[in-house]
Amino acid sequence: MFQKVLIANRGEIALRVIRACKELGVETVAVYSEADRESLHVRFADDDVCIGRPPGRDSYLNIRHIIAAAEITGADAIHPGYGFLAENAEFAEKVCASNITFIGPTPDQIRRMGDKATARTLAQQLGVPTVPGSPGPVDAVEEGQAIAAQIGFPVIIKAAAGGGGKGMRVASTAEQFGQAFTLAQQEALAAFGSGQVYLEKYLARPRHIEIQIMGDTHGKVMHLCERDCSVQRRHQKLIEEAPSPAVDQTLRQDIGDAAVRLAESIGYVGAGTIEFLLDTDGSFYFMEMNTRIQVEHPVTEMCTNFDLVKEQIRVAAGEPLSFVMSGNRLRGHAIECRVNAEDPARNFQPSPGLITAYHPPGGPGVRVDTHIYAGYTVPPYYDSLLAKVIVHGNSRAEALARMRQALDSFIIEGVTTTIPFLGRVMRHPDFQAGKVDTKFLEREPQLLKDLA
Repeated sequence: MFQKVLIANRGEIALRVIRACKELGVETVAVYSEADRESLHVRFADDDVCIGRPPGRDSYLNIRHIIAAAEITGADAIHPGYGFLAENAEFAEKVCASNITFIGPTPDQIRRMGDKATARTLAQQLGVPTVPGSPGPVDAVEEGQAIAAQIGFPVIIKAAAGGGGKGMRVASTAEQFGQAFTLAQQEALAAFGSGQVYLEKYLARPRHIEIQIMGDTHGKVMHLCERDCSVQRRHQKLIEEAPSPAVDQTLRQDIGDAAVRLAESIGYVGAGTIEFLLDTDGSFYFMEMNTRIQVEHPVTEMCTNFDLVKEQIRVAAGEPLSFVMSGNRLRGHAIECRVNAEDPARNFQPSPGLITAYHPPGGPGVRVDTHIYAGYTVPPYYDSLLAKVIVHGNSRAEALARMRQALDSFIIEGVTTTIPFLGRVMRHPDFQAGKVDTKFLEREPQLLKDLA
């Protein structure tokens, strides 16, 4: 096992990794920007190093500073968390070249699965269903027009080198295609440094289903069932649950087997998530793989009673998987709501500032992953995630009731948050019935009315 792990991240995920390390008896190093000097991950780590000014490029994205911090403090491993450098193959390579263990997959695995077009080709070779689309990246508008006409409109143009909803545009008609293609290329270049895009058939009302994968260095790969992440805004997930209300045991086995097949084909090591679109007729299609721990990993932990972050660390240290799950070891139902410092009534405008009061919810089956406290100043430089409220119940109905109660009793004052909006979603008849898809919020604009 490692002696000291540096966490190349901030916020709640940095605290999550610190807790896992403490349970394993491993010391931790926090890195922080000047804006995060008073953050809890700095307080609770055994050691800490300031790595630069607030903008990400000067601190949390500065590979040289992070590796120097690891060397100075004697860290023998680096955990990247999610976001920032978590899926950066160059970072993983430089960590390994510095004789430090990268807690995650190999640089080659990050590269192969991080490029959506390459991952899609691999899925097709393995017989994993993919949405009809271009065989690879498309360079020119004319080439894209021809492929789109063959697939049939509407089509979606996606950045080949990234995710998070950036570099994605829908063209409903041939007339819209040229502008959508150009905008997607420009956004992809700005966000990921690569303007490569590819095309897919656009599904009108799909569900977003993802499978949690874990692999070790001894050739074992398992999946820990699915999460349903269909409640989204502009391709950003807001609410996740496990298991999915739309997935039965037969579909769970089929989609899980497809995910394991993909991961096994590259000898995948560590935690990863393979994402699918589930169509209304029950057909599922591979979308992409995230080669890191996910924001929404707690719902899987609650339903499997399994610590994914501790397992990540164990596997990176060369230990075999502590157990191999068959795909049906589920316990009850879990739901997660992401609480952001945003104003839903103002098009989810960020709301940084001083938190003047903070009181988290509690009670049986309620978990809050957060880095905030009364007196904490939410900086304007980073993602607006304040907390994740996760509840577990013996049934989905019990989990829903717990989440409603948890949101109603969650007090955060001083900044505007998405808590009232999330409470409305929990009470919407379609959400309560499990009848949602990725376009749910677009169809329900009244959820945003009268929130001011």
